[in-house]
Amino acid sequence: MRLKIITVALLAAVSLYAGNYKVDTSHSKVAFKIKHLMISNVTGHFDEFKGTFQYDEKTGVLKALNGEVSVKSINTAVEKRDNHLRSADFFDVSKFPTMTLELIRANDQSVEANLTIKGISKHVLFEFENGGSAIAPNGVKKAGFSMSAKINRADFGLTWNKALETGGVVVGDTVRISIDIEGDAL
Repeated sequence: MRLKIITVALLAAVSLYAGNYKVDTSHSKVAFKIKHLMISNVTGHFDEFKGTFQYDEKTGVLKALNGEVSVKSINTAVEKRDNHLRSADFFDVSKFPTMTLELIRANDQSVEANLTIKGISKHVLFEFENGGSAIAPNGVKKAGFSMSAKINRADFGLTWNKALETGGVVVGDTVRISIDIEGDAL
């Protein structure tokens, strides 16, 4: 009985420092970078996404994270390329309109999350940068963080490519993901 009371008290104490947040999309970004022709990088981002997270202010650790990206909102600043990325050659948006990210575990330096692209889910380890929390001038409590990782696009069924006459390929295999999040307390 005494152990039960101590356990409940500890859980209550931890929840005092953990806050629930909704992603503020006007102050957040989901972006990527990938090699083009093996000589330069193409960057892009997604204009439409949403999510929630639970952040422990005392430890600076994420306790929960759920995000969803609308794949059709891909934006590389080149309409022809964006349309190709939306096609069956890449993301196949008509069949797989969203990508998702769900926290598995986290500490103050890394986040392991389940990333789902084209219906394929894989565990991905992200570097985590704690931005902390603050009260905005409008009185809203905010919390923020950044995450970055590298994935192999083929692991998620993104396999389209063309060989170059000079060797190499049009699109690199490694995708660098960069996620910057600011959230409003719920």
